Amino acid sequence: MKTNLINSFFILFFFQLGIAQNIKGKIIDSATGESIPYANIKVNDSENLVSNGEGYFLLSKSNSQDETLLMVSYMGFVNQQLTVGELRKLDFTIKLLPGVYELDDVEVSNLKPNPYEIMANVKANLSRNYTTGEKGSKEMFFYRTSSYFNPSIIDVEIDKSTGFNKQALSKINNDLQSFSSKLISHPPVSFTDILCNYYSVKTKKAEKFVFTSKLDVLKATLLKNEGESTSLDDLEKKGKNLMLQHLDTTKFYRIKSGLIGSRDTISLRKDFNRKKKTGVNIAVNGQLTATKSNLNSFMYQNNLLNNKKFDFIQKPELYDYTFEGTTYTNENEFAYVLTFKPRKSKAMYVGKLYISETDYAVLRTDYVLDEGEKVHNFNMKFLLGIKVSENVSKGTIIYKKRAEDDNYYMQYAVTETGNYFYLNRPLKLIELTSGEKDVLAINFKIEANTHNKTEFLNMSRTETTVAAIEKIKEQDFKFITIKSYDPKIWKDYNAIEPLQEMKQFKAIN
Repeated sequence: MKTNLINSFFILFFFQLGIAQNIKGKIIDSATGESIPYANIKVNDSENLVSNGEGYFLLSKSNSQDETLLMVSYMGFVNQQLTVGELRKLDFTIKLLPGVYELDDVEVSNLKPNPYEIMANVKANLSRNYTTGEKGSKEMFFYRTSSYFNPSIIDVEIDKSTGFNKQALSKINNDLQSFSSKLISHPPVSFTDILCNYYSVKTKKAEKFVFTSKLDVLKATLLKNEGESTSLDDLEKKGKNLMLQHLDTTKFYRIKSGLIGSRDTISLRKDFNRKKKTGVNIAVNGQLTATKSNLNSFMYQNNLLNNKKFDFIQKPELYDYTFEGTTYTNENEFAYVLTFKPRKSKAMYVGKLYISETDYAVLRTDYVLDEGEKVHNFNMKFLLGIKVSENVSKGTIIYKKRAEDDNYYMQYAVTETGNYFYLNRPLKLIELTSGEKDVLAINFKIEANTHNKTEFLNMSRTETTVAAIEKIKEQDFKFITIKSYDPKIWKDYNAIEPLQEMKQFKAIN
């Protein structure tokens, strides 16, 4: 009897433990078995999730109950509705069926739809389809960034110093070499995850529209090596601070590079640094302000009306378009599928567009720089020792119709940008004094690539009032620093399942 009680206890314990765990599922094409990235998963008709680039998605603990209802949809496939209980029986794998439709269901004629006429209608309806509404909204965002800094060459050496003896000069050169070697052998990588409520409204004041937004961060994590940074500004500061440790802390220095001087004055004097900070609003440097600024900027840059990057939508005369067919939308309507490639030299992108057959809204765009193209390119390598080029620009953006006014908002986006830069210039730190000056001469050479990836998911959207938004009190927040990805951190929330790269990353102290 006692043994049976013990066995029953453990069975119940592990059963409860299983229920408490987050559910991880996968979405695949039933015909090919291939993973389906960026499929939409609507949970209990309230929150939206998306499968990651490998087809996986993650449910929170509260949404892992058997009765939780899931609606899975993806462009070109038949929607599938099921419960978490049914998902368990399917071994946590959802197989979507390719969409099949009768020709009688769509407008047909003897002529194939003209892609240029379709694009002309897209352009004519851009303002109507993507204008921000005037009603207040509360939205839940999940926002993930991944940043990489990959240097191939970092050579920094002080070859002249009036203020150092040989021993001190050798010490600082060793420190700089150690700093450079570490960056090359362990390229800095960082990942941030942010879950937040975002409140916004557009109001009219004095015949002008004023946009107001407030942010409430629910949870934020930072995964990176301790003390590391992938920001070029932060890396520059670290290099400067390393050199300043060996300079006279009571003096002021001005930076000069080649023929180009700088008005920046640097010093380790405490009163100087306090003076520079006087009058600076601390809130401006807070995480909340920076995060809200990044979010607003990301949404603005990925609005089809604002960014010139979307010239394949705004200026169809620059591109060649091919009609690829018609497919199902997530709402079981039909959409035109067009591919595009550059026609004129100004055009840079290739990709695919999914366009609503009813209102000519772009429902989804996949784009990438054409082979050999660069967004920006500055090459004065031999004259000034500088070369910079933005050679990576790609993304997938999905738009969803707002219920209140039939306009569209960005539901999901994943974008990637990358830059190559080369810098080979002499650098001088010259003491600011009327008498004999200390001079620090540095040879500086660096070649590196940076890569940034951003994922954005609008998980839920509801209407709210101006009065309700005004009552929201914003509070600053701090990132929870983690040494490796732990899904338990997000057990109480829905989130985007990370890719293997993020899961396998382990911070080095």
